[in-house]
Amino acid sequence: MVEIGKSLIFIGIVIIIIGTVLLFNDRLPFNLGKLPGDISYKKENFSFYFPITTSILISIILSLLFYLFGRFFR
Repeated sequence: MVEIGKSLIFIGIVIIIIGTVLLFNDRLPFNLGKLPGDISYKKENFSFYFPITTSILISIILSLLFYLFGRFFR
């Protein structure tokens, strides 16, 4: 039962952090999805967008969260 409680607390904290970032995304000095290094190409009938920098940043954050999650439940 203790492990389930720890899991729920950890998941709740992660949800609060994600919600806060989404809530204040417009006011942050950087917007996820519009970071420098994201590739955007627009023509008359064609647009291409590849968020490479945003993908790398999200990957680093998720890797850190999973690392902490793994250490927390050993």
